[in-house]
Amino acid sequence: MSSAASGTTSTRSGVWRNWAGNVTARPVREVTPASVEELSAAVRKAAEDGLRVKAVGTGHSFTAAAATDGVLIRPQLLTGIRKIDRDAMTVTVEAGTPLKRLNMALAREGLSLTNMGDIMEQTVSGATSTGTHGTGRESSSIAAQIRGLELVTADGTVLTCSEKENPEVFAAARIGIGALGIVTAITFAVEPVFLLTAREEPMTFDKVLAEFDELWAENEHFEFYWFPHTGNTNTKRNNRSAGPEKPIPQLSGWFEDEFLSNGVFQVAQWVGRAAPATIPTIAQISSRALSARTYTDIPYKVFTSPRRVRFVEMEYAVPREALRDTLRELKAMVDRSPLRVSFPVEVRTAPADDITLSTASGRDSAYVAVHMFKGTPYQGYFTAAERIFTAHEGRPHWGKVHTRDADYLSGVYPRFGEFTALRDRLDPDRRFQNDYLRRVLGS
Repeated sequence: MSSAASGTTSTRSGVWRNWAGNVTARPVREVTPASVEELSAAVRKAAEDGLRVKAVGTGHSFTAAAATDGVLIRPQLLTGIRKIDRDAMTVTVEAGTPLKRLNMALAREGLSLTNMGDIMEQTVSGATSTGTHGTGRESSSIAAQIRGLELVTADGTVLTCSEKENPEVFAAARIGIGALGIVTAITFAVEPVFLLTAREEPMTFDKVLAEFDELWAENEHFEFYWFPHTGNTNTKRNNRSAGPEKPIPQLSGWFEDEFLSNGVFQVAQWVGRAAPATIPTIAQISSRALSARTYTDIPYKVFTSPRRVRFVEMEYAVPREALRDTLRELKAMVDRSPLRVSFPVEVRTAPADDITLSTASGRDSAYVAVHMFKGTPYQGYFTAAERIFTAHEGRPHWGKVHTRDADYLSGVYPRFGEFTALRDRLDPDRRFQNDYLRRVLGS
């Protein structure tokens, strides 16, 4: 049955906006396929009509990676778990499934992913295709936990990829930025559900940098947030635990996560946007508002937290050994500039992996993420930060604001040519091209 006949094609050309509101697109038509066959048919039809195609998840990318003026594929009907294989310890899930639904379904089955990013609103394919990651000493990005994937290529063919089947496509398509085809299903490695104990505590900027190597080595997952205009950070260590479960009590959890991190934080952002001169004072108060706490829960409840305050973000991966210099330079830049930065800077790590265009491809990495509240001018801050990141051979997160192009990226990714050669083979007519891909991969 064609997608038109089943009523899943929308020919109205609405305006698509991403979550942060900084990217808009006007596709010629939208298609919401109910099956992989319908998706293949939609790609073939786009080719007949001479239109480009992009799939879009929940719009949590800050770049125009999913924007198109052609056919916009919405995967919200391609959701749910296809198969759980307890012998292989894998789960195969449809590409449009939100990470939140996957995590909750796995928990009900007594299973878990090994590592997660800090939010779970994204679809599994959107999150993996852009290189979403958490923090980990040994455990890598979500894409590094992929054991197989299904991909619809430019001629409508459905390719199954793994280390054994189409291995060269598998190496690249786990983080494919939508350039190689449309991912329709992903097989993740899972493990029996376990408990993590999180320990959050304030620490000075100087102390966390001085002790960073030990903090990284002693904890399975270590991250921290630095509050610009202050010498304060909030650190978080997550380690496996024998239990018992000790979740955050509901009331204090609401106060810390909903009231302080979302409610009061939102108000503070509004005040800062209206009166930038107040930001350093707000930062001093904010950085002292969060007290130390320890709790034990199943992984996704520890790794992720709600993020309701809208912002724009830039994040770069630098070699892990360059982290201290990168952060000192960033702090010095903010301190001597007239910039008023109201959002904390987030710092995480990942071990080297073997994915062609992973930000951690072939090197142990540290991630530095800078944010600005939605509606405040961010260009001055991001431009100055990007200058520091690129001086350390930083690799920008594919789904976050950056200005780098193929010339720069081919210099920081040793396997860049391998990816573009594969793209030439799989999508010679650039059916999946858009302005963003033209910039970062070349035409």
